[in-house]
Amino acid sequence: MGETRRLAGLSARGVHLIVGKRLQPWLRVKILDSLGMKYTHSICRLLMVLAAAAIIVVALMPAACAQSDSYATPAAVYATSAANLNSDTAASDTPTSDDQSGALLTIHKRVDEVNVLFIATDKHGKFVRDLNQNDFSILDDHKPPQAIINFRRETDLALHLGLLIDVSGSVHSRFDFEQNAAISFLQHTVRTGFDKAYIVGFNTKSQMTQDFTDNVQLLSAGIHNLQDGGGTALYDAVYKTCHEKLLKDRSDHPDRTIRKAIVILSDGDDNQSEVTKAQAIEMAQRAEVIIYAISTNDSPQILRGDKVLEQLAAATGGRAFFPYKMKDITNSFAAIADELRSQYVVSYKPADFDADGRYRSIEISALKKDLQVRARKGYFAPQQ
Repeated sequence: MGETRRLAGLSARGVHLIVGKRLQPWLRVKILDSLGMKYTHSICRLLMVLAAAAIIVVALMPAACAQSDSYATPAAVYATSAANLNSDTAASDTPTSDDQSGALLTIHKRVDEVNVLFIATDKHGKFVRDLNQNDFSILDDHKPPQAIINFRRETDLALHLGLLIDVSGSVHSRFDFEQNAAISFLQHTVRTGFDKAYIVGFNTKSQMTQDFTDNVQLLSAGIHNLQDGGGTALYDAVYKTCHEKLLKDRSDHPDRTIRKAIVILSDGDDNQSEVTKAQAIEMAQRAEVIIYAISTNDSPQILRGDKVLEQLAAATGGRAFFPYKMKDITNSFAAIADELRSQYVVSYKPADFDADGRYRSIEISALKKDLQVRARKGYFAPQQ
């Protein structure tokens, strides 16, 4: 037992050395035992060494388990930080320990950095693509930023796009044409290996027929799988898709700017939603999503639903289109594709910034005459 206690205090390497020493007499005796000599004492010693090694292994197991559990700690810290930064964020994947530590570092370094995508147009509505930082005035929460970190024209950012198609009974007459126009839009917009999109059809409920992919054939199949009929729950669809598909992009890609956009094809006449329009807009702003809307209203009059689409787009820096003829729907999709490739991005540090979860307004205006700027109206600061 004294031998066993002495072994228990040794490292695994020390045990191996002792085992080797104990094996040497056994091997030597076995070679000399060709005449049938006994080596019972050597076997007993060997068994004692093996028993001691087993005791050491058992003793070390709790420490090993404790070390294994320590790797789970960053995951718990990451989940807590994510919940504090944004209480509405839902984590669906468990990152590796390396990803977790990197994400934590990036979040703390960039918690007070704001990225804003915007476009500039002339008085004729044409995109102006040759402007620089000095051509704009920027206010964050009604104050100039503490510092402009980066300003550039951005035509090649990765695009994460959600296509929300109204499949309620009110769009039945134009449904086939709208499906084909949407497919053509995706074919001209989604770049394989770079961009990705998903398809959601909504009436009283939302149904995703194709998850995020860069495969246009799969996206096309997702559009063809949509079935029309039922009421319209537009606000629910916007809220759900921003919360479940696009909000997490902010934490998944903290080190790079990604264009996140939703294209809504609907008449805007919501009659079934459980959430309000204000709640849908807030969720889109939290997810930093630009909303584009194409009205399916074929009436020459501007209806209530058209105003809803305008409000959703304006609050997020997007644009609403009102094609009267079916062929104009294709032109609307083309205009959206062009705009997505004609944006500027500015990164800045706000003045007097607190990570308090409060809504902060953004105002970007052009200093040159006859230029118009369109950007999101604001954002929700992270909360720590």
